[in-house]
Amino acid sequence: MADQPLTSRGAATYQRILDVATQEFAQHGIAGARIERIVAAARTNKAQLYAYFGNKEGLFDAIFFGSLERITNVVPIDADDLADWAVRLYDEYLRRPDLIRLATWARLERRPAGHLVEDHDRLDDHKLGAIAEAQAAGRVCQGDPFDVMALVIAMSMAWSPVSNVYAATAQEPSDVHDQRRDLLRASVRRAVAAA
Repeated sequence: MADQPLTSRGAATYQRILDVATQEFAQHGIAGARIERIVAAARTNKAQLYAYFGNKEGLFDAIFFGSLERITNVVPIDADDLADWAVRLYDEYLRRPDLIRLATWARLERRPAGHLVEDHDRLDDHKLGAIAEAQAAGRVCQGDPFDVMALVIAMSMAWSPVSNVYAATAQEPSDVHDQRRDLLRASVRRAVAAA
């Protein structure tokens, strides 16, 4: 992005681009997203978009890393209650299905194996440290903290928008979500319980 601070008008344009591009990338992926659709819907032009983000890849990166930060901040880990963390992740997927789709496109189009992001330590350090501390205190099962975290996240995604079995939506009856939350909470508790 340009080195100069954004004016309020520039900040509004910048945010419109992010909002529109988030939906575009979530729906079409990186390869399928079209800058022309983004600038038209955001009521701006390519020159402005490129001035802010450099190129389509830079725009995706801004959105993708922003979504990872959002989930970390909105759904902070509680290693002493990983079951509740899984339920809060489930709820976030219902609120913002676009965010989990962005991660899936990044997996499919950029990093089909290994860690989802190259600098994974930066994003996972706090979570892994919290899990390791809970393990050392005997509150969470032993094993690689990363694997414990991956297991809990995978369980939370059982009904996510990218599930291979069933994709839940916020429009489903609340009692259905409550049943899933109860099952998820109980299953995660059993899976991560210290022996």
